[in-house]
Amino acid sequence: MKKVAIMTDSTCCIPEELLSKYDIHVIPLLIVHEDKSYRDGIDMPASEVYQIMRKREIMPTTSVPSPGDFLEDYRQLSETGQSILCITLSDLQSKTFEVARVAKEMAKKETPNTAIEVLTSRTVAGGLGLIVVEAARVAMEGADLAQTIEAARSMMSKVTFIAMLDTLFYLARTGRTGKASAWAASLLNVKPIIEVPTSVGEVVPVARPRTKAKAIKRLLQLMSDRAGDSPVHVIVHHAGVPEEGEKLKAQIASQFNCVELYLTEFTPLMGVHTGPGLLGISFYAED
Repeated sequence: MKKVAIMTDSTCCIPEELLSKYDIHVIPLLIVHEDKSYRDGIDMPASEVYQIMRKREIMPTTSVPSPGDFLEDYRQLSETGQSILCITLSDLQSKTFEVARVAKEMAKKETPNTAIEVLTSRTVAGGLGLIVVEAARVAMEGADLAQTIEAARSMMSKVTFIAMLDTLFYLARTGRTGKASAWAASLLNVKPIIEVPTSVGEVVPVARPRTKAKAIKRLLQLMSDRAGDSPVHVIVHHAGVPEEGEKLKAQIASQFNCVELYLTEFTPLMGVHTGPGLLGISFYAED
């Protein structure tokens, strides 16, 4: 039995090969469309979600699993782990963290011999994913729960998630603009760059270039400013634009000293808020 079982939510954008390698358990959040709920990344292909959104007619919304859903996963993981660490997307962006904590209290009666901790990553997407992967790495090496939490918190200060949106329309529609809310009314025709830094925990506006080419150039400059020549771990994201995602990945491979470099589709649930056309980069530089 492992010392620590690692669990996260489906917004993590972790490549399948890493989920399998580090035995990371993912609980899907929910996409709601025409009164039906779909498990993020399972029941409805991302391409279908983005097709619906491009029509801008009956738009999907999102929801979180119930405490009972989390509790069931805690029960399952308690069979293979002495303890459980659940790391969620930012508590300022979703109620997922809150629901996971409610389930933790319920689990005290259901699985009294299994220590459970719930940690907010204070970020989203691959930023969350890189934190989770680091926790899973040290857990696999034999770290106990306290050591695994320490590793996750240490990584929180290192990760960056930045993204270019094709439009601010979707983020404004769902009210997830965070500190970029001042842009919402007047910048629907630019390619805004946003960030969700762990020091803030919600969307922060970075830049507002007028073209996609300029936005990508700025993304790469931001990455260069923060990573420099250091070895860097990277996850590139795209929302329904795989060819553009591959091109951005190739640019990063040629410009940076990449220890790891992956391309993942931006989880459809996150895409409901950001819209199709997003290109994002999650990364951290080694010390």
